[in-house]
Amino acid sequence: MSGSLQKKAFWGMIWSFAENFSLQGIQFVIGIIMARMLTPSDYGMIGMLTVFLAISDNLVNFGFFTALVRKSDRTEVDFSTVFYFNIFVGLFLYFVLFFSSPYIARFFEMPLLEDLTKIVAIPLFFNSICQVQQAKFSIKMDFKSQAKVSVTSSLVGGISGIMMAYYGLGVWSLAYSAVLSAIIRCLLLWILARWYPLRSFSWKSFNELFSFGSKLLVSKLIDTIYNNIYPIVIGKKFAAADLGFYSRAYGYSQLPAVTVTGVLARVTFPMLCEIQNDSERLEQVYRKLLRLSAFVVFPVMIGLAVLAKPLIIFMITDKWAPSIILLQIFCLALMWYPIHAINLNLLQVKGRSDLVLRLEIIKKIMGILVLILSIPLGVIYMCVGQVITSLVSLLINTHYTGKLIRVGFFKQMSDMLPTLLYSFSMGGIVWGVSQFLPTNGLKIIVGILVGAIYYVAIAYYTRSSELYYMFSLIKNKK
Repeated sequence: MSGSLQKKAFWGMIWSFAENFSLQGIQFVIGIIMARMLTPSDYGMIGMLTVFLAISDNLVNFGFFTALVRKSDRTEVDFSTVFYFNIFVGLFLYFVLFFSSPYIARFFEMPLLEDLTKIVAIPLFFNSICQVQQAKFSIKMDFKSQAKVSVTSSLVGGISGIMMAYYGLGVWSLAYSAVLSAIIRCLLLWILARWYPLRSFSWKSFNELFSFGSKLLVSKLIDTIYNNIYPIVIGKKFAAADLGFYSRAYGYSQLPAVTVTGVLARVTFPMLCEIQNDSERLEQVYRKLLRLSAFVVFPVMIGLAVLAKPLIIFMITDKWAPSIILLQIFCLALMWYPIHAINLNLLQVKGRSDLVLRLEIIKKIMGILVLILSIPLGVIYMCVGQVITSLVSLLINTHYTGKLIRVGFFKQMSDMLPTLLYSFSMGGIVWGVSQFLPTNGLKIIVGILVGAIYYVAIAYYTRSSELYYMFSLIKNKK
C-alpha cells in the first residue's frame, strides 16, 4: 500500500477498532448485568422478533449505503435521493410490522409479542433517516465521528436498560433501551454530519444506485432470513428459554468475529475501491487483509471456545449453563466469518454484486438442507450443522475470488495455515493450564494471559509476517 493510503487505513482501523471494541465492551458489560436480572425467556422473546427486525433493517438500507460509498462520481442529488427513499421505506416497514404484530404473536403463541413488536420496530424509522450521514462519514473514512456516536448512544441506551431491568420491567427494558439508543444515535449523526438534503429526488440517480444496490439487498436479505430461520424454528419448536440460551451463545460468539469483520469491512471497502483497477496491487493488499484477519480472529475464537465454561458461569451464573456447548460450537463456525466477508467484499469492489447474489442463493439452499436434517436431532446438532455449512461456504466463496484475482481456496488456506496452527496449539495449552486452576475467575485471567503470551511468542519466533506488519503499522503511524 502507498504511504498515504496506508496512513488512512491505519487511522481508519484505529478509530474503527476503538468504536467497535468500546461499543462491544459496553454492550458486553451491560449484557452481563442485564442477563443476571432477566431470564432466558425474556431474551427468547426478543429473539423471536429478530428475523422481522433484521429483514426490515436491510430493506431500510436497500444496498444504497454500499452503492454510495462505491460510486466515485456521487453527487448531492444522489445523497438526497437516497435520503427521501429511505424515509419512505422506514415508515412503510414500521407500519407493516405494527399491523402484522397480532399475527406474529399468534404464530409464536405468545400474546405479549403483539405489543412488544410495536415498540421494538420504532428504531427502524430513526435508522432510516441517518443512513446518508453515516455513508458520508464512511466515504471520508471518518471513523472517529462514528465512534463517538456509537459509543454514546450505546452507553445511554444500556444504562437506561439496566435501570429499567432493576425496577422490574423485564423484557420491556430490552425494548425501550433499544428505542432510546436509536434516537440518540440518529440525533448525534445529524449534529456531527451537518448535512441537509436538497429538495430534489432523481429517478436517474435512483435507478443507477438501485442497479448495483438491489442485488446486494437481495443477497443480504437471503443471508438475513437464513441466519434468522434458526431463531424462528427454535422459538416455534422449542421453549422460549431454549431460544434464550441460543441467543446468548450466538451473541457472545459474534462479539470478536463480527466486531473485527465490521472494522475491516468498513475501512477496507473504500480503500480497495481506490485500487480496484490495479489487479496486481489489489491481489497483494487483499491477501494481506486475509492473513491479518485470520491472525486476529482465529486465536480469539479458539480461546473463547476453550474458556466458554468458566466465562459463562462466572459472568451470568449457572442458570445459563446450557449455552456453554452452543457457544463452543458457534466459535468453530464464526471463526471463518471474516474470511467469508472479505471474499464477498472483493466481489463488491469489482462491481460483481450479481456474483454475490448467486453465491448467497447457492449457499443458503445448502444451508436449509442441513437445517432440515438437523432439526429432529435438537438445538445442539442444529448448531453443529452451522459449522458444516460455514466450512462448505468457504469453498464456495473462494471459487469466484480465485477467478477474479487468482486467490482461490488453496492459496487462501496456505496463507492462513500458520495462523491456524498457532491458534489450535494455543487453545490446547490454555485448556491444559485451566485444568489445574481452582476457580472460574482464575481460569479466565490466567487462560487469557497464557494464551496471549504463547501466541505472540510463537508468532515472533517463527517470524510471522502478520505480527511484523502490525509492528510496522504502529511504528509508522505518524
